Amino acid sequence: MTNDDAQQPAPGRGKVLAALARAERKAFTRPAPKSAKAQMKFLLTRAKSSTKALAERLGVSRRTVERYRAGTLTTPQKRLQAALVEETESEWQPQVRAQVREQASTTSGMMVDVTAYFGFVGKGSSDDGRERSITMEFSPTYAKQILELQAAGAMEEDLHPLVAEAITESYFTEWAPGPRACARISHTLCP
Repeated sequence: MTNDDAQQPAPGRGKVLAALARAERKAFTRPAPKSAKAQMKFLLTRAKSSTKALAERLGVSRRTVERYRAGTLTTPQKRLQAALVEETESEWQPQVRAQVREQASTTSGMMVDVTAYFGFVGKGSSDDGRERSITMEFSPTYAKQILELQAAGAMEEDLHPLVAEAITESYFTEWAPGPRACARISHTLCP
């Protein structure tokens, strides 16, 4: 490990997928169900009324699903509450979600707010890398690639190089050619 490696902050992981999910939730036209009973009823309709399939998906018993649907249980444990919220929001308003993705992939691109580590690679450069908080717009080309990777089930490790490349290109496009720039993401918050 060189001195330069020790100075660079470690990139934040798990942030890109969460940020994409937050951005989709902001596009919802109606609020998702909040109560456990309403969430269970909604998820059961999506599972075609199969309590067995929903129970496996949530990691609970069939009887538990039936109790929440009937309203005899109302306050889920933290793990089940988190699973209900995540599953409900992932299934909520798929057409709205598709429209937002299509618009980002074709016309509007994607606006991101990041804290990135920028440094310069070049012989004789006196510029040390620094963290920068920047807000910028990705082109629809990069937005499409990121969303396609996400839809294909890509992990954070697969998305980070592409997001870093998009940040690098967007941030340095107006600069005159000079030393090759590199970017490492430490936090990503895509509104």
